[in-house]
Amino acid sequence: MQYRRWLVPFMVSLVITCVHAQLRGGGPGGSGNVHVHVVLSNDRNAGPFLKVCLMEGSVDQVVGTTYTNDIGEADFIGVPMGDYHVRISGDGVETTDSSTFEVDQRKVTQAQYVAVRQLAESGPKPLSSHSTMVSASDLHVPPKARKEVDKANQSMAEQNWKKALEHLNNAIAIAPQYATAYNNLGVLYAKTNDLPHEEEALKKAIAADDHFAPAFVNYGKLCLLQKNFPQAETLLQKAVSVEPDNAESLMLLADAEYMNRHFDAAIVSARQAHSSDKEHPSFVHYIAARSYQQENRQQDALAEFRLFLVEEPKGPRADHVRGDIAKIEANGQRAIQ
Repeated sequence: MQYRRWLVPFMVSLVITCVHAQLRGGGPGGSGNVHVHVVLSNDRNAGPFLKVCLMEGSVDQVVGTTYTNDIGEADFIGVPMGDYHVRISGDGVETTDSSTFEVDQRKVTQAQYVAVRQLAESGPKPLSSHSTMVSASDLHVPPKARKEVDKANQSMAEQNWKKALEHLNNAIAIAPQYATAYNNLGVLYAKTNDLPHEEEALKKAIAADDHFAPAFVNYGKLCLLQKNFPQAETLLQKAVSVEPDNAESLMLLADAEYMNRHFDAAIVSARQAHSSDKEHPSFVHYIAARSYQQENRQQDALAEFRLFLVEEPKGPRADHVRGDIAKIEANGQRAIQ
């Protein structure tokens, strides 16, 4: 079961060990290795749990499958000589095929560098037990519990929800106040559409560490989904107080503020998201534009819509924004007449 949701109401639209792929056959003529490094369009490492398929030539015949590690790398060992390409897919990125390359005797390892586009429409992601965002209360968690979390993350990447749940329950049994384990349990329940258990797990993550920003963000997203906008705003304010330059958290906070009719606050949060990171979600400009419209500041709204189109010029959202711009301009012309 593949489950993805977009948690902004406007829209309708983890170190793991690098797994060596099991390859079919051996084939005559020797073999080589393929090293894949996946990056985002801004050249940052794409991170863990992206699915990497090795494909024959330029066709869709899968030869082997593995997953990226924490720095976006994956390896295929013992690949028979021949032509291949790789396909990258996963939560939060656009499925991307590399160009065709040859595994031959000139190189022991063939390196492939693949850039993928990050999608805004992604669900919550589990944290590695060694993540930089790890809870302070997790610093003394036994290594055995950490290993269970990483095994659970690998199982989630493979969409083996039952096995992932087993590993997370094992981690919590070893370390009952393991905030990261509870957060990842919430992510698992989100992916399997079990909202009551998701909420229960995220409450426990926050109870284990009341400064654990990822759990506040995930709980805030859940409240947005449930249309509990006051609680979402409170939770996301807490997340932003811990990580004031997190563009995604600021965008979600702006959304909650807008839905609560706190338009000035939504504009401030959207501006802060824009200035905090050059790779901020373009959608912050849409939220700001709508907030300006609620305050009858049409020219300010127009400027934000245009900024949105600079950052996201193509796609259904861009087409929708062009329609909004046309309406504002038409109303302006009628006012002049």
